[in-house]
Amino acid sequence: QVQLEESGGGSVQAGRSLRLGCAASGLSYSNNCIGWFRQAPGKEREGVGAITTGEGTRYYADSVKGRVTISQEENTVYLQIDSLRPDDTAMYYCAASRRWCGLSWWFSSGQYVYWGPGTQVTVSS
Repeated sequence: QVQLEESGGGSVQAGRSLRLGCAASGLSYSNNCIGWFRQAPGKEREGVGAITTGEGTRYYADSVKGRVTISQEENTVYLQIDSLRPDDTAMYYCAASRRWCGLSWWFSSGQYVYWGPGTQVTVSS
């Protein structure tokens, strides 16, 4: 049974950094696409970035490029967000698909089968 669990959310001031973690169980350490998404109140879920585990190819949304880094340590995928802004406030989710990430679909929530419950990030100005 695949389970994903996010961690690391919280309330921070603008300009600070956070590192979110996505611990996966029931999945191999490689050859899966782990995506990070966020959803702010009243807005659609947005793809932030994704990584093909083991192989290492990463994709980032243009809206966060340069401020976000995705990395992997064994069965945990991390999302580092630097220079946080109030508009980064959202519930952050990780999701998994049992295949390599694709440029054409990594940002599409419907392409992922497994989801974590989410972790809240609140950024104050």
